[in-house]
Amino acid sequence: MTKLRVDIWSDIACPWCYVGKRHLEAALAGFEHRDDVEVVWRAFELDPTAERFEGTYPELLASKYGMGIAAAKERLKGMADLGARDGIDFRFDRARRVNTFDAHRLMHLGILRGVQNGLKERLLRAYMTEGADLSDTETLVRLATEAGLDAEEARSVVATRAYAEEVRADEAEANALGIHGVPFFVIGRYGISGAQPTPVLLEALRKAWAEVESLTVEAGAACGVDGCV
Repeated sequence: MTKLRVDIWSDIACPWCYVGKRHLEAALAGFEHRDDVEVVWRAFELDPTAERFEGTYPELLASKYGMGIAAAKERLKGMADLGARDGIDFRFDRARRVNTFDAHRLMHLGILRGVQNGLKERLLRAYMTEGADLSDTETLVRLATEAGLDAEEARSVVATRAYAEEVRADEAEANALGIHGVPFFVIGRYGISGAQPTPVLLEALRKAWAEVESLTVEAGAACGVDGCV
């Protein structure tokens, strides 16, 4: 059976990644073979050294980019207006800048338990809309269980270094691919940078599907360099 895999590198502390997720969902809704697409979320930390910032999100933005508070608020308002068109309620007045490494480790547990996409959605909403503290263990456990993970298993992951190597492997692969910004979609042999419009992602899905389908081979008796089987 033909299958198409879509890998997306993204960070939870990334409003454009949330928008990109909505655009991908819309593209998949219009894709004729959506039931045969596997979506895998890959780890990317925009700031691996990030620590909790006690100020407001506009203050964080102003400090990071050397702009005034008024300019930062205006930029965030534009982002919020854009998100609203995709059904996202960005609440930058609540958002808390924290390190997302532990959340990414939980995402790898989500892959194994078949709930990764739901967990990604829950973490994004918690960060971008609810102002949840994703550096807090019990907050992460609560969000994980709401997405379908076992509470004790999730707590064990956060309390240890479980899946740390998997997160670092994702980031190493992103570096090898030259990915420096997220979201970044890999659909078949197509790399797509940024929260591209839904039609762009849908076209990539269709092109990648056609290429994968054309390479599907029925296995049968054959001869090779080691003889005939």
